[in-house]
Amino acid sequence: MKPAGRTVLIAIGGNSLIRAGQRGTIEEQLANARETAEGIVRCVREGWHVVITHGNGPQVGAALLRSERSANEVYRQPLDVCVALTQGEIGYALQLGLERSLRQQDLTMPVVTVITQVEVNRDDPAFRNPSKPVGPFYSRTVADAMEREHGWRMIEDASRGYRRVVPSPEPLRILELDAIRALRDSGSLVIALGGGGIPVVLDPDGSTCGIEAVIDKDRASALLASALNVDVMLISTDVDHVYLDYKKPLQRPIDRIAVRDLRKHHAQGHFAPGSMGPKVESAMRFLERGGREAIVASGTCLLEALQGTTGTHIVLEES
Repeated sequence: MKPAGRTVLIAIGGNSLIRAGQRGTIEEQLANARETAEGIVRCVREGWHVVITHGNGPQVGAALLRSERSANEVYRQPLDVCVALTQGEIGYALQLGLERSLRQQDLTMPVVTVITQVEVNRDDPAFRNPSKPVGPFYSRTVADAMEREHGWRMIEDASRGYRRVVPSPEPLRILELDAIRALRDSGSLVIALGGGGIPVVLDPDGSTCGIEAVIDKDRASALLASALNVDVMLISTDVDHVYLDYKKPLQRPIDRIAVRDLRKHHAQGHFAPGSMGPKVESAMRFLERGGREAIVASGTCLLEALQGTTGTHIVLEES
């Protein structure tokens, strides 16, 4: 049963823990996690029941780099294991920040990180056309060796060298959904679905097996938000609104919009595939599955976004 009161899924961007210009040290990430946690606890204090998801782009890149650099000394860690590692790493940082902020606000509630697996289809077209760059940059010589040794697909990326590209399949089912729901309904503050979830496929006997891929965090978050029947899906990002003609002379923010009109703007190419595009698509999916409202807003103004004073507010139909 959904808890009484307002419910929200807050999807935090992976870069919220490593800011522009930072090296990404643990000290920096813990400090940033404290700031993020303070914003989330403000929402809790105002009566919102919160589930948190998060990205892991910088962290999983670092995990892959460590794995490659130490491959001659210790065992190599495949991508699905690196996603699991970063779920624990980021969950720990957020737990510390949330527990600290809850104490400061004289609030008492358990904070729990759920290592989350997400089923994908091994026949998903994404596996035939890997497109998501991950991990470090390599020279052409090393990239060729990686292709021969591991069967990786390598592409030149941003004129900085060669990177591995992996599939980004569609999320189908969240394996720990019942546990996440039970924890949320019991009054816990739940952190789940880190990095879009650990991608797994079903074997013929019904058991699960990890697979090397990356699931888009916002698409997986929309799936979880719908399954939990939350009222609002809030996508935290580094801008205060969704913009039309972003970074162009006629740039203008969207304050409130219906799915039908947002879809038209999306078809016109206003939202870049590698940044705002997946967020807009995920917001529309959530609403079309029965959600009440989706919001895209700055991670520094979470409560203000929920109160309606900032952010882009997306609804199925204008009332």
